[in-house]
Amino acid sequence: MQPFTLLIKPSGSDCNIDCKYCFYKDRDPQFGKGRQRMSDEVLDKLVKDYMQLRFPVVGFAWQGGEPTLMGLDFFRRAVKLQKKYGSSGQQISNTLQTNGVLLDDKWCRFFHEKKFLLGISIDGPKEFHDHYRVDRSGAGTFDAVCKGIQTCKKHNVELSALVLLNNKSVLHPDRLFDFLIENDMTYLQFIPCVECDHATGKIADFSITPSQYGEFLCRIFDRWYDYGPEKLNIREFDSLVTYYYLGKHTICTYSRQCAGFVVVEHTGDCFACEFFVEPKWYLGNILKTPLAKLAAGSKKRAFARAKQNLSNKCLLCNHLDICRGGCMKDRVRAFCHSERSEESLLSFDKDSVSCESYFCESYKQFFGYTTTKFKQIAAAIEAGTATRHTRSADKVRLKIQE
Repeated sequence: MQPFTLLIKPSGSDCNIDCKYCFYKDRDPQFGKGRQRMSDEVLDKLVKDYMQLRFPVVGFAWQGGEPTLMGLDFFRRAVKLQKKYGSSGQQISNTLQTNGVLLDDKWCRFFHEKKFLLGISIDGPKEFHDHYRVDRSGAGTFDAVCKGIQTCKKHNVELSALVLLNNKSVLHPDRLFDFLIENDMTYLQFIPCVECDHATGKIADFSITPSQYGEFLCRIFDRWYDYGPEKLNIREFDSLVTYYYLGKHTICTYSRQCAGFVVVEHTGDCFACEFFVEPKWYLGNILKTPLAKLAAGSKKRAFARAKQNLSNKCLLCNHLDICRGGCMKDRVRAFCHSERSEESLLSFDKDSVSCESYFCESYKQFFGYTTTKFKQIAAAIEAGTATRHTRSADKVRLKIQE
């Protein structure tokens, strides 16, 4: 079996803030609303099943909602179970995506000691961040997030900044870049925000356009290239460097198949992808079916292959080998302007995944602008005259000893 990462939602969609663009706002009630918590039984079963697959490196990606709502004792138990069920020499990667609001000295001491890698959501300077990322009273969360980041730095927690690009921030790449550098954030992710407003059948107001995303990527690339790729890691760019250097991508957006994850909800229900938590792609429940069987099942294989249903436009594109049609969720989003029903959008049929990505023109602009320089960077790394800004594995992985 090919190794995969567990993407775990221990608190489901439950969150302590109320972001206006959260994709859970349109979540089907049958998949959870309000307070959701993973039981000890589900936690024990998922860790045991996964560790006993004996992958050399096992990846636990804790997400939400907001996973810190589980409390620190939950993650202490998780680490103990990883060691209990693991075998000598196995390496354990724990990543946790958080809004940063609850981070204090106790959390950060634990994350440092247990080598957790944190992703902290911050949308740039206060005026950008607080526009959409608000608490339940409507107040901005910027100050609380910055306090959490400073506490992480105090305890030497490994972290990266996740910036969700919305219709406000995407217009200001230089301000975003300067803010992140000034705050010593040298591991970055820029996630393009695009969602359907199911009430109107159109793209939601907070989403960005393909032309905006293309312009943003090109400008951020220029800033990154001038600043020094060896000093700054931008996740999307690092994947392209890896592609030209080693012939493979490090992110699923550009991969040939969608087979790198199994999503585990707080109930133990499993799905093929966090963006397709819906009945069609329900794999089963780990309390009833072993994880290995769910991960190798026909439905999971069908989902992985679905990405290969490329449009004729993709098949004729000069950049096909680089992007492989992009993320499948963005192919489905491309139908928002069509007259297809919401039901057919969510059915994820062959027509929906064989259309080009909503961001097709963005990618064409970006790849056309940067390919030569990416190849030059990769060649310099291969020749030993350049380096990449990466973390040492021993900083973000636990190793099970004899």
